[in-house]
Amino acid sequence: MNIRDIVNRDIVNLTNCESEPIHIPGSIQPHGFLLGLTKDNYLVEFCSGNCAVYSGLAPEQLLGKPLAAIFTDSIVNNFRQYANADVIDSAKPFVFTINGTLFNTTVHESGETLILELEPFPDGTLNLPNLYNQTRTFVSLMEKSSHLIELCGEIAKETRSITGYDRVMIYKFDQDYNGEVIAESKRDDLNSFAGQKYPHTDIPVQARELYIRNPLRMIADINYTPVPLLTIDNNADKTNKSLDLSLSVLRSVSPMHIEYLKNMGVGATLTISLLQNQKLWGLIACHHYSPKVLPHYTRLSAMLQGHFLTSQIAVRETAEEFEVSQGVEKALVASLASLHENEDFIGAHFQSPELLRLANASGAAIYYQGKLSKNGSCPADEALTDLMSFLANKHPTHDFHTDRLLDIYPAAEPIAKRAAGIIYHALPSGANDGILWLRQEKIETINWAGNPDKAVLPNEEGVRLSPRKSFELWMEVVKNKSLPWKKSEINAASSFSYALQKHINFHLIRTQEDKNRILNEELKTANKELANLNWISTHDLKEPLRKIQIFASKVLDREDPDLSAQVKDSVERMRFAAEKMQLLIEDILAYSKAGTMEKVFETIDLNLILGAVVAELRDNVEEKNAIVTAGRLPTLKIIPFQVHQLFINLISNAIKFTKPGTNPEIRITASVETGADISYEKASRLTSYHRISFEDNGIGFEKEYENRIFDVFQRLHPAHKYPGTGIGLAICKKIMENHNGFIRAHSEPEKGSVFSLYFPA
Repeated sequence: MNIRDIVNRDIVNLTNCESEPIHIPGSIQPHGFLLGLTKDNYLVEFCSGNCAVYSGLAPEQLLGKPLAAIFTDSIVNNFRQYANADVIDSAKPFVFTINGTLFNTTVHESGETLILELEPFPDGTLNLPNLYNQTRTFVSLMEKSSHLIELCGEIAKETRSITGYDRVMIYKFDQDYNGEVIAESKRDDLNSFAGQKYPHTDIPVQARELYIRNPLRMIADINYTPVPLLTIDNNADKTNKSLDLSLSVLRSVSPMHIEYLKNMGVGATLTISLLQNQKLWGLIACHHYSPKVLPHYTRLSAMLQGHFLTSQIAVRETAEEFEVSQGVEKALVASLASLHENEDFIGAHFQSPELLRLANASGAAIYYQGKLSKNGSCPADEALTDLMSFLANKHPTHDFHTDRLLDIYPAAEPIAKRAAGIIYHALPSGANDGILWLRQEKIETINWAGNPDKAVLPNEEGVRLSPRKSFELWMEVVKNKSLPWKKSEINAASSFSYALQKHINFHLIRTQEDKNRILNEELKTANKELANLNWISTHDLKEPLRKIQIFASKVLDREDPDLSAQVKDSVERMRFAAEKMQLLIEDILAYSKAGTMEKVFETIDLNLILGAVVAELRDNVEEKNAIVTAGRLPTLKIIPFQVHQLFINLISNAIKFTKPGTNPEIRITASVETGADISYEKASRLTSYHRISFEDNGIGFEKEYENRIFDVFQRLHPAHKYPGTGIGLAICKKIMENHNGFIRAHSEPEKGSVFSLYFPA
């Protein structure tokens, strides 16, 4: 039988230190032994090299053998029932007996392998914890500790009492995973680590991931010799076997970490993860300065302390945040009240101290319509204006906050004493407009446990990495940074900014309403004057024109030999001009009525209106020998007298503008079209239209006039050939607008014209 180990012998260097495979070391710690079984038939596929020490059976006597070859049938059957449960209870290990020695055995799956980790009872007895007393003690601690830091201190004391370690620390991570000792319980003769920080490189990414997957890890003796895991070397299997020990309690740890602990002078450790929302919030780190094997159930008691603390982290942090938020909320309410009560808040009330308190800021500034207003401690105007311009360009539509402005704005260093941190909200009312809360610089002295820049170094040979050897206090002074903004402060600033924007918008609307009201009054006056002018032009002018026509007719009817032919011709011209002017006035009146008369809609059959129009134009039709044909027209909701006028104008035009020697032919059709099929800017794509078309065989016109012909007084032909005022089609356009529709024309010279009316369906 060929037996080989699966030890991972990769050397940690500068290129792979961030990805060291610490979950597959291929070895374990020697205070227990490991068996790896196939899940289907319980054959021993892996075993640790020290199995003979505990079981009396060498690896070659175990590998490839069934579990029943090691233990009695009754023990194996009991184990099968334990291992085949829906959920293996890791808190209650299975107990194997070997040669009279009891072993706590934790069981978990690793891929297709069932891992058994057997640890002898350290003192030969099973000491179960008193969970009632432990829980009662925690409740008492919880009641007497008002803040999270106080509770952490009490948990550290209680955990040390339960476990007997020389030092117990509560270790909290920041957003970059630098750790800080926020509470500690220790032997009196030891130096304190409280308040010291450790760089994120002390616990690399892969180690943090393992802390999340496996919340408890024990190193019983820092000076242990790793025990290799062994398996049968199958020549047919050319792959390198490995075993994922992420959930293992005996897993051997990284040589880098062992060296790190040796440099600290530590002899044994226990580490318990503190999780919040599936993220690593911190650790309970226990140190002992000599070897220490902690029994399984004592480990569980220590882990229960971690669960107790974890249950309180979110509650206590929320409570502490609530204390801050109460003051913030009070200031926000006062600021909003002031904003709503004062129309000119920016000019007259921006200096309110409540505006600073709502974000616990040291200063505030607003840039609005080219004017800068300040409150509290602020940089000079020019520096603030430049900052506002930068923020408006970088964050034009959303808010932004930071406790280190220098990271995004290189020009912030000269103003950091007053503006190390900011909360910014853009105000879309104008270019560069925005509101800013400022927080002054808070110089921080960080007590690092050793130089963080030398946390990991090449060893003397330069072959692999070594952790730092010095843990002497190393102080770093951090400048250009403010206290971090709390969530309640950020939310309050956001609420006020939103209210301010509404206030500005309301003020703008009020101003615009005032302008519109003045314009409306001016428009009413102009319309009144226009109505008077219209009355004069359509009524007062009619009377003198009528008299001119009467007197001209009388002169022309007299047989007066004293009147020369030249005089009679002049009088005739005068009478013709008066008639033309009267016709123009009547058309202007008709156009005015089309836009101003009350719009009373009725549901009418258009065939009835067309019949009435043709009857009214019978004399014109017969005189020109015109032919009018029409298909079936729809029933629509219309203004009857206006559509009557519309049909008269279109049919009259078709009869009038006829080629000499040609009988007019007018064809009227109806159809339904969707707005999407009509290539015209006034057509709504979501609306269907009734299209009524008037097609004639008249003289037509050029394409360039298809829109211009609907303008007032627009004529395309000389008056002596085709008399008229040029208002008829403008009236048609106005009537269609009154019906929320439109009119279009299509024509070619000498090929006739098509006028189409579009009524919304």
